[in-house]
Amino acid sequence: MTGIERELWQALTALETAVNGMATAQPKPNLMPLFEQIETLADQLPRSTAPDLLHYLQKKSYQKARLWLEGRYPEIQTGGCQR
Repeated sequence: MTGIERELWQALTALETAVNGMATAQPKPNLMPLFEQIETLADQLPRSTAPDLLHYLQKKSYQKARLWLEGRYPEIQTGGCQR
């Protein structure tokens, strides 16, 4: 995992943690900074980045992107686009 991919994984994990805690969180967390961080990091990925990861990020399939970064490929469910 490259440095940018590691930062991206950390941001994706933070987003998932925040979303999972929203049911009980008071006040509700502001997720926009996390979305902005993920977008900024995704834009920094080199062109040689794996096409599947780029696809997941472009489609905002952030859980799939996190699973891909963790090497948990069998757990990634195929979506409507067959990826």
